[in-house]
Amino acid sequence: MQKWSGQSTPSLQEIVDLKLVQSGEKERLKELLVERLVECGWKDEMKALCREFARKKGRDTVTVHELVKVITPKGRASVPDSVKAEMLQRIRSFLASTAT
Repeated sequence: MQKWSGQSTPSLQEIVDLKLVQSGEKERLKELLVERLVECGWKDEMKALCREFARKKGRDTVTVHELVKVITPKGRASVPDSVKAEMLQRIRSFLASTAT
């Protein structure tokens, strides 16, 4: 019996993730997300934030862990609503198409 999150049955999130992975849709969604984030300037904005943090902290003293800890919340909060909405709609469409 396979264990899911310490349980004997998978959660809805785990089932959806498995379907996305098995179909190849997860990889396509990742590629689309990267494309959209580049188009809207989000990627450049995150690079600039990382550079600024490293400059202030000192390039030789900053760790990847620190950088991730500081930048991740800002990065998640700054993803445009239009990008979030598009990704959510794509996931919903995928789930609707697999449910039939």
